[in-house]
Amino acid sequence: MPIYEYRCSACGFQKEFIQKMSDAPLTACPECKQETLVKMLSAAGFQLKGGGWYQTDFKGGGSKPKEEAKPVSGGCGGGCACH
Repeated sequence: MPIYEYRCSACGFQKEFIQKMSDAPLTACPECKQETLVKMLSAAGFQLKGGGWYQTDFKGGGSKPKEEAKPVSGGCGGGCACH
């Protein structure tokens, strides 16, 4: 469940609350009991690590070049359907 940060605009009380995404935003301040609690905009609690995102990632158009078929050496000379 996500963690949301709230701040009371009346008394300055600030706290993080764990809520479901479907829960209604909190409005009553637990400190001063007024309906002045506001959800704050805060940074995400995770980081993406690695080389980054590239234009060719997750696109169907960027296919890898195929290797040319190499002749197979065999005892039949390569003229049959086994190669």
